[in-house]
Amino acid sequence: MPYLTHLRTDDGFGGEGDEVYAALLAAHESLSDSQSAALNARLVLLLANHIGDLSVIRQALSAARASVMKNLETQ
Repeated sequence: MPYLTHLRTDDGFGGEGDEVYAALLAAHESLSDSQSAALNARLVLLLANHIGDLSVIRQALSAARASVMKNLETQ
């Protein structure tokens, strides 16, 4: 896989997006809210380490925050 210097926003799951979502839900099954938050934090750090490019990580953080802020505005 080529080294990416920009955040990938297309479907990177090869048609298995539902399976990825199910795996995320399963990982949180039977966890308390604080355990679930801890799992999310650890997952983010593991994936950020895997990406390994601060510019891409900043792009992802910005996109995620913008999405949350947009959702707050529509509530």
